[in-house]
Amino acid sequence: MNNAVYLFENPANEPVKQFAKGSVERELLEKELKRQESQVLDIPLIIGGKEIRTGKTTPIVKPHDHKHVLANFHMTTKKEVHMAIEAAMEAKKEWEKMSWVDRALITLKVADLMATKYRYELLAATMLGQSKTCHQAEIDATCETIDFLKFNAHFAANIYSEQPKSVTGQVNRLEYRPLEGFVFAVTPFNFTSIACNLNLAPVLMGNTTVWKPATTAVLSNYVLMKIFKEAGVPDGVVNFVPGSGPLISDIVLKHKDLGGIHFTGSNRTFNHLWQEVGNNLSAYKSYPRIVGETGGKDFIFAHNSADTMQLAAAIVMGSFEFQGQKCSASSRSYIPESIWEEVKGHVLEKVGRIKQGDANDFSNFMTAVIDEKSFDKLMKYIDIAKNDKSCTIITGGNGDKSKGYFVEPTIIVTTDPQFVTMQEELFGPVMTVYVYKDEEYEKTLELCDQTSPYALTGAIWGKDRYAVNLATEMLTHAAGNFYINDKPTGAVVGLQPFGGARASGTNDKAGGPFNLVRWTSPRTIKETFNAPTDFVYEYMK
Repeated sequence: MNNAVYLFENPANEPVKQFAKGSVERELLEKELKRQESQVLDIPLIIGGKEIRTGKTTPIVKPHDHKHVLANFHMTTKKEVHMAIEAAMEAKKEWEKMSWVDRALITLKVADLMATKYRYELLAATMLGQSKTCHQAEIDATCETIDFLKFNAHFAANIYSEQPKSVTGQVNRLEYRPLEGFVFAVTPFNFTSIACNLNLAPVLMGNTTVWKPATTAVLSNYVLMKIFKEAGVPDGVVNFVPGSGPLISDIVLKHKDLGGIHFTGSNRTFNHLWQEVGNNLSAYKSYPRIVGETGGKDFIFAHNSADTMQLAAAIVMGSFEFQGQKCSASSRSYIPESIWEEVKGHVLEKVGRIKQGDANDFSNFMTAVIDEKSFDKLMKYIDIAKNDKSCTIITGGNGDKSKGYFVEPTIIVTTDPQFVTMQEELFGPVMTVYVYKDEEYEKTLELCDQTSPYALTGAIWGKDRYAVNLATEMLTHAAGNFYINDKPTGAVVGLQPFGGARASGTNDKAGGPFNLVRWTSPRTIKETFNAPTDFVYEYMK
């Protein structure tokens, strides 16, 4: 008999391995990289626990060596999408009845397997398939993924224990039901951890998912599915359906049992999904929950009291780690005129020491952007800057896709604060700097707030606390994650819940309890011990 009331305690964050030369972890990772490079996997769909091969395949290549095929994955047809929905709805019947503690224990087993047996397989798949350095893969695919799972169990315990007050003669309870229907999980290429969390956060709360992974992240996502299976996630609770986004969403968004959408990706795609949900409202049993994080035009804003060396390091790390392909990556900076030359000198010195190349070379700070489409888009914007009189490229500006999709770390200085690269998300290693007059600090803060439709992350740099406080107040709605004297990337689960508003999404804060609540549909239960026997009130006598 299981009658314990169990609360999962607040966990510690997963330690980040350093992969120093000669270390055991480096040796194990290098061995696993060689193993995966020596094979070509055949990756199926996984629906209701069964592997399905449609025969319609797409190759997975290394972005830093696009002639090297790592795997071929089978793409879904309309038939398999319907099968996935049916499998999710069938599995939900038992999954939602299971004790939340047992559901949490399964997800914690997933975390344990990631930390031990599958650590290096997941790391290598992320490095090779998504072109991450060992450090970027470690903080994402293992550490952040494990943190999501451990902290979510803790947050769920707190949510379920939150109950209304009862008074004499009655007891009031809240049941945190899962949503009535399945959850459509649409995951991005840039974070393996997000792919896991967009599925297992709703799953922890009793939901089941139909998962459309990014086609450029199928390799690591398939490893996730293997881990889910081994950890005991029941068949059909997560259904792995890689393929065409329009084909899948056309079926999913019209289905009466759509319970919610958990999304990370482009603003344009998210807007389309939301619009289609609105068009189909009359078809649904319940209003679908829509939770999304879409991207940003993240800023670094400096006051003239800023430490110039630290500021320069923040610009380089915030803009160029993982080739600027983080939703939180800084891509516009506002630097006061009086310190610009000093900051520029430090930045150029640091960029000059950046090595870029193969993910297997542990001395590289940067690798390649994800695919040719991304490469071409970035080079188009760089060419626009090269041909605009308001812009000067002070470093970078070149690209080479002959072997891999390599774009140099590029810094554009513009005299036009409304220049296109100050407004639009590029999702690559391109930073645009606007140098402002020191006396126009407040005016430029207003400019920063109003220039871009996004509001994901941003940072203020300065030693003058009055100036920092003014920026914090004036930029209240400009960033959902705001940093003081730090780069605007690197949010840690349990420490800085992540998400933004405006065009950056619904700000439901992955890495905190807020996101989990969205995957519940609470039911209030009032039980009365001594109900009235007549309708007459005192005032009527």
